[in-house]
Amino acid sequence: MNDLPSLLNAAPGNATALIIPETGTSITYESLRRQVKTMAEALAGIGIKRGDRVANVLPNGLPTIVAFLAGAFAGTAAPLNPAYRFEEFSFYLEDTSAKVLLVPPEGAEEAKQAARHLNIPVFAVQMDETGNVSIEGAPKGVPIVPPSPEDVALVLHTSGSTGRPKRVPLKHKNLAVSCQNVAATYGLTAKDVSLCVMPLFHIHGLVASTLSTFLTGGTVVVPGKFNPMSFWRTVRDYGVTWYSCVPTIHQLSVARLNAKPEGIEKLRFVRSCSSALSPALMEKIENIVQVPVLEAYGMTEASHQMCSNPLPPRPHKSSSVGPGTGVKVGIMNDDGNILPSGQVGEVVIQGPNVIEGYENNPEANAKSFTNGWFRTGDQGTIDADGYLHLTARIKELINRGGEKIAPLEIDEVLMTHPCVAEAVAFGMPHPTWGEEVAVAVVLREPQTEAVLIEHCKQHLADFKVPKKVHIVEKIPRTATGKIQRRAVAASFAGAEK
Repeated sequence: MNDLPSLLNAAPGNATALIIPETGTSITYESLRRQVKTMAEALAGIGIKRGDRVANVLPNGLPTIVAFLAGAFAGTAAPLNPAYRFEEFSFYLEDTSAKVLLVPPEGAEEAKQAARHLNIPVFAVQMDETGNVSIEGAPKGVPIVPPSPEDVALVLHTSGSTGRPKRVPLKHKNLAVSCQNVAATYGLTAKDVSLCVMPLFHIHGLVASTLSTFLTGGTVVVPGKFNPMSFWRTVRDYGVTWYSCVPTIHQLSVARLNAKPEGIEKLRFVRSCSSALSPALMEKIENIVQVPVLEAYGMTEASHQMCSNPLPPRPHKSSSVGPGTGVKVGIMNDDGNILPSGQVGEVVIQGPNVIEGYENNPEANAKSFTNGWFRTGDQGTIDADGYLHLTARIKELINRGGEKIAPLEIDEVLMTHPCVAEAVAFGMPHPTWGEEVAVAVVLREPQTEAVLIEHCKQHLADFKVPKKVHIVEKIPRTATGKIQRRAVAASFAGAEK
């Protein structure tokens, strides 16, 4: 199984593939396959050929999933964040050389304007009351040639936190292997019901929550958006057995809970990925929900998952993202040598789920690949059990007079204070030390900067203790809930001299 059509064809046709909670609509695998085939042929009728980019700005739901798969079958899917503005849509549509843009019947005005400015045809994707999705006004469909494992199924961009976003071309074989790795890690079967609350323009929601479930013939429950007020009701009503999301969503999901919600006995594990999960939050979720919380490590360039903490009886460790999952993981020094366990260096990976290179970006490829290893840009160490512990993004390390400080360590110390809900440490310019430690915190209840600094002094070496604590109402994040420390630091630039 090395392409998306094979993956989608793995389940019996009468099994339930998707459930839309807002309407209660259930879609069988037979219906899903038919709808994807029909839309792929409609795209071919529009003129889409193998490799042509099919952009979409659809919200989470059945239309998004059908459009993504149809785009990957007929050409190459290029989903975009519906929250972008005109300039962002213009950049991404032009950068991907999109041949067509798929939009909802209403809204997405700035995306439409950007597409028309670039002379890109725009088509609305509609869904009727029976859950049948189609392209409005599309010409007669024509049969498509099935994609090969080497064809690019999906093109996404890196987040761009360190400069101009890079195009990541993910082949059918990359995605298929990654789905198999995810399914094997968590023992997914046709009995599993996944709740997808991650956006479907992001690799996390597409691969972990959705495609891996399709591979094993399970059911995906896809609400239009995450709603903390209805989250546990959805878990209960649809017999959800697992869900995966970022720590921000985890935090919101348990914020009002003091005990395990009734009726969620089918839930067997919770997965966290795409941003560091604090040990305090992991412990809170496990105490309330009473199932293992498994932190994983993924990135777009690896078609999502690289490492994960395993299911019991194997141990899952807080502050670790677990061992490699079908992916070879190493720690490399600045000279390109692989280091023994216990030593700190750059996390590097190898595997059939990893891209062979960024698209049309030889400079980035030269920096990102060394001796056949892909350099993740993350700093970490592998313990004696083979579990990876991430310590920092290399570009986010705070350099205080030559002392390299991992901001995650400071985050975790502050998160142990009962008044702190969130904490993000970062470097701020300093005339003597080069950089000094600062931190932004969101409080659960009022507290002073002095008390929080004193708390850090009790747990950290003096040079790691923040010199400034910014108390804020919220932390800046990307659309997928990921914290970008550079953006946080930039938002406070000049606030303290």
